[in-house]
Amino acid sequence: MIWCFIVLTVAGCAAVGQDYARPDIALGESWNTNLIDGLTGKEAGPQELAGWWMSLKDTELTGLIERACINNLDLKAAKARLREARASRIAVRAGLFPSLDLSGSATRSRSSGDTGAGSTRTMYSTGLDAGWEIDFFGGVRRSVEAAEADIEAAQEELNDVLVSLSAEVAVNYIELRTYQVRLDVAQENLKAQQATYELTTSRFVSGLDDELAVAQAQANLESTRAKIPALNTSIEEAKNRIAVLLGEPSGSLHEELEDHRPIPVSSPEVAVGVPADVLRRRPDVRQAERELAAQSARVGVARSDLYPKLTLSGSIGYDALSAGDLITAGSRAWSYGPRITLPIFNAGSIRANIEVASARQEQALINYEAAVLSAVEEVENALVAYVQEQSRQQSLGQAARAARQSVELAENKYQAGLVDFGTVLDAQRTLLSYQDQLALSEGTVTTNLVRLYKALGGGWTPLTPDSQTQAPTQGET
Repeated sequence: MIWCFIVLTVAGCAAVGQDYARPDIALGESWNTNLIDGLTGKEAGPQELAGWWMSLKDTELTGLIERACINNLDLKAAKARLREARASRIAVRAGLFPSLDLSGSATRSRSSGDTGAGSTRTMYSTGLDAGWEIDFFGGVRRSVEAAEADIEAAQEELNDVLVSLSAEVAVNYIELRTYQVRLDVAQENLKAQQATYELTTSRFVSGLDDELAVAQAQANLESTRAKIPALNTSIEEAKNRIAVLLGEPSGSLHEELEDHRPIPVSSPEVAVGVPADVLRRRPDVRQAERELAAQSARVGVARSDLYPKLTLSGSIGYDALSAGDLITAGSRAWSYGPRITLPIFNAGSIRANIEVASARQEQALINYEAAVLSAVEEVENALVAYVQEQSRQQSLGQAARAARQSVELAENKYQAGLVDFGTVLDAQRTLLSYQDQLALSEGTVTTNLVRLYKALGGGWTPLTPDSQTQAPTQGET
């Protein structure tokens, strides 16, 4: 009966410290950037955000992201930290329950001949010890609360790694395809400039042109050729970076990614929702909020040291001088009783610990507010970058088409003797420049879309303990 009374009493006691309440941070009802060029204010569905890369319709990219979500080393480290947090919670929660220890010993000793009889004896002992510190003021319960928040923060850290990982793989993949397209552009222009160089050489031999045109054509040709090694280097570096993200050695993806493919095209419509969705979706914001909850609970843990502690302890065992007499009624020994401790003087250490916990709580609150502001800023920047780059891409596309037409007209007039070779040279340089910039812009548009999805918190779904080794799948937030 007394144990039941104690349990009920403890359960009814309120834990010291304030109960945690999530801070209310006011955000705007809409984004500052005008939602045009496919952007809409509709809330993005969980399935759309969880597997946003599907909208790019690139099977190679999808496969790479799925492999990264299984083998990436940063992801494995985050999973290990989550397991650590879960194990820590079990260890902390054990403080709510009694402890029970079984012991046994056999000790042989001899007293001093100068101060005693100088006799030798053997002592046998066995016993069962129990102890329970009653959590009247909730210090252990607050510790459990903090440990649970730590688990949730570790889970959000894992989710954030997934968000960053999928975006990082996509960005490097798009860079690879962009470099390949730029290499194709350079090689295509190289062939055209090679033909022009051969034409000027032929005209010089025939006396129809001077040596200056030949030198200019050769300089233009070699200038374009000089761009190719740097592009090849960038292609190999992008492949190596993707391999590392997949947890594989550099060079392992060279054959797989050898074939040139076009830059993935962004989806026609992207739902970005409203700023408040960032708080609900982004794992880094959710992690910062859970870390704040954990630090708030630890303030209660620190405050509980100001109050008395009640410990119930008891033991029962046997002590005997011979092994044969150990388990007998006469050798039985027992003890039990409560113990109360109350801090009286500790040179201010408890108050200092409370101040430390309070300061850490304040820091966690500031970190949470900063995470919210940074998240909103990241989305705003991604929105404006995506919109503006699309406008730039359209202009570059028109400029590239006009430059190609200019090259054709200049070459025809040059062969007809109506313009000098300098006109052809300028037209070819302009065409190569615009085509290269257009390829870069096409890659940047898709890259900006990836960064927008990352800023919105896309690329993860809740993972159960049994699915920690699986790639992220679509599901509810």
